[in-house]
Amino acid sequence: MDIYQHFRKEEQAFIDMALSWRDEVERSFQRKLTDFLDPREQYILSSIIGNHSDIRLHFFGGKHDRERKRAIIAPFYEEIGNDDFSIVLLESRFPKKFVQITHRDVLGSLMSLGIKRNKLGDIVIVDDTIQILVDADIETFLELHLTGVKKASLRFAAVPLEQLQESTERWVEQEGTVSSLRLDALLKEIYHLSRNKAGEWIQKGYVKVNYRTVENPAFQMEEGDIISLKKKGRSKLIKILGETKKEKWRILTGVLK
Repeated sequence: MDIYQHFRKEEQAFIDMALSWRDEVERSFQRKLTDFLDPREQYILSSIIGNHSDIRLHFFGGKHDRERKRAIIAPFYEEIGNDDFSIVLLESRFPKKFVQITHRDVLGSLMSLGIKRNKLGDIVIVDDTIQILVDADIETFLELHLTGVKKASLRFAAVPLEQLQESTERWVEQEGTVSSLRLDALLKEIYHLSRNKAGEWIQKGYVKVNYRTVENPAFQMEEGDIISLKKKGRSKLIKILGETKKEKWRILTGVLK
């Protein structure tokens, strides 16, 4: 069976990588630790590994409810603990009275340092505290060079993972009906846009699906897909509930608040 037929064409490069990881572990009997994966990548990797008899797949992102996680593919007999994922929690505080810092601000500062997104886990901002989950290999670099976000001077230091705070963000769910599972149809429903406006924003590159820019309004959405709309925040297609008698789709979506 052609495994590619179950996924999108643009995902083939990641599928090839995941297959090579699986084959490497099978051949060498040595565990494989990945970079941080987004939820879609986790789903693909889980589908490829499946119920394999000789290897096991483990995920961890600092806490078990984190969105971005690292994976370990290991022989079935190996015991895997949280320390094996080489994740460090960096923390800093900022003067909330004088500056407001968002997730986007922190990520922008990290990108300006040349840090790749796959070396970073979740970013949590609660009150006056910024916490960043990172690959242990870049801990020292960030402690030395990540010294400011916006107008705030910062000093990041590692703290125990047990101090990771719960995000104040939450998914607000709602049911709706769409004429199709096209990206523009879902944007219209979720963000209360006209179909024309949704298509225009997609074609201008304002929309990402699973963290990748999509410029095709007809892009077909699947369960679990996460949408990012510039200046409008994130949403996701949680579940496809089925078709109505009028051949429309009933869907459950969530908007991050």
